Amino acid sequence: MRIGLLTEGGYPFVGGDAGLWCDRLVRGLEQHEFDIYALSRSRHQEDDGWVALPPQISGVRTAPLWTAEDDGVAHGRRARRRFTECYGELVAALCAGTGADAAPEEGATALADRFGSALYGLAELARDKGGLVGALRSDAAVRTLERACRAPGALRTAREARVPELLTVTAHLEHALRPLSLDWYGDDGLGAADLCHATAGGSAALPGLLARHFCDVPLLVTEYGVPLRSHYLALGPDTAAPAVRALLGAFHRRLATEVYRRAEILTPGNAHARRWQERCGADRARIRTVHPGMDAARFADVGEAPDRADPDTLVWVGRVEPAKDLISLLHAFAEVRKEEPEARLRVVGTPAGPEGAAYLGHCRALAAQLFPDEAEGMHAVGDNPVSFEEIGGPEAPTLPDAYAAGAVVVLSSVVEGFPAGLIEAMFCGRATVSTDVGAVVEVIGGTGLVVPPRNPRALAEACVALLRDPERRARLGAAARARALELFTVEQNIAAFHDIYLQIVSHCPVRRVVLDDTGEPRPFATPAESRVPGRWTGPTARVLPRTVPGWATAPPVRATPLAAAEGA
Repeated sequence: MRIGLLTEGGYPFVGGDAGLWCDRLVRGLEQHEFDIYALSRSRHQEDDGWVALPPQISGVRTAPLWTAEDDGVAHGRRARRRFTECYGELVAALCAGTGADAAPEEGATALADRFGSALYGLAELARDKGGLVGALRSDAAVRTLERACRAPGALRTAREARVPELLTVTAHLEHALRPLSLDWYGDDGLGAADLCHATAGGSAALPGLLARHFCDVPLLVTEYGVPLRSHYLALGPDTAAPAVRALLGAFHRRLATEVYRRAEILTPGNAHARRWQERCGADRARIRTVHPGMDAARFADVGEAPDRADPDTLVWVGRVEPAKDLISLLHAFAEVRKEEPEARLRVVGTPAGPEGAAYLGHCRALAAQLFPDEAEGMHAVGDNPVSFEEIGGPEAPTLPDAYAAGAVVVLSSVVEGFPAGLIEAMFCGRATVSTDVGAVVEVIGGTGLVVPPRNPRALAEACVALLRDPERRARLGAAARARALELFTVEQNIAAFHDIYLQIVSHCPVRRVVLDDTGEPRPFATPAESRVPGRWTGPTARVLPRTVPGWATAPPVRATPLAAAEGA
């Protein structure tokens, strides 16, 4: 089948979000054809180029999300009236908002329908007339937004919006709605796909919504993060005025709701993302949790030789940043040293930007203060029980070596999404102590110890319990490795999406009818069997136009009457 893969700031750009996962998915499903539709986030990202693409990618189309040029089309009177009506409906749905003075809950469905109709109306205007970018930047758009904010029943914070706030919201909406003006939605683009797979919600899924609206192409949405939550966090009190936060928060929530309503299947990467989707109105029957797939082969040698670990060493591995809460870990290790004087802590990681570098310096200073270098004699060099290292150094040349160095792997984060480092430790067969944040409990599943975040005493007690009990460490490590190999490998991820692709297409009508040399219809635009030698690949296949197929206009075959069948 032919898959339209939709990305935003990711694959196939070098260093893009979820690029490794997308590449593994495409390469693992080599029996299908993929067309990549990528939205770039910056000129720098475009200048960096693409990763090497596998042969099953038949085409790549890109468009900048960070800029948009006006096509120079000036709307006539009817087009301006049409734009004002559609845009007015869209911003009116935003001004209804959510809050104490918002519309009652029973009107949520009506608001969602209102927003969706306005969104598709703007897309149809862009397709038929063009000029949408200029219209969204015009004074008419600002005046339309102002009327919606001042209308009776509008959200109180929206009614308080001043001109600078209105201009900010208008500019953000123009940026977010740029995919409506793309030329991706014809029979030579997404309209020819059997399935659209959006690798994130928000802007990445917007082309999939339009392909579904214009061409009835089914939509699959995968979210390994929560874009709506990210937008909420980005619109904090220090970055935007209350009116801006209210209106833009309402827009992103309405867009997320529309995506969740129209997608055939949603595949969150963990229970945390699933709860967000359900809270925004997603039908539970259409949600399938698919955990991210990770490469287990590189950790096989360590996982099969658990006795390599130093029985007195704790290991922390990850990116150094404040969210990882290494301060609490150092204080916890001070308590561990009181109970286990031979214990050591190895912190293996790279700072995450300037903030991470400053945080690492603070952690080094704290470690020097908590653990003065201890020397056996007056002429000996002191040794600190806490070491800070980076992958590639002499002590930890590779990532598996870092996990192999310790008997217990510690995760001390206060904020965590899907803990990839924790899964790597499980692949290595290591017992773990983790804080209860993000999807940690979902990943661990009873194969490690979990403590509350920002609680150094609880963290220390759990570490001491495992350091003192090697048999328990071995049992937990073996159980963790078995769980990781069952649930979190690349193979299980690819197999899950292969099944989901077939499930979606089997329940959706075939729009493009392709006949083989015997006159039989192929099930897909590009059948999954096209790479298998046989009659599927015959050169005499012909494509019929997108009308009612000839084989469907024949007189229906009547079923044999039940009485006659029983008599026979």
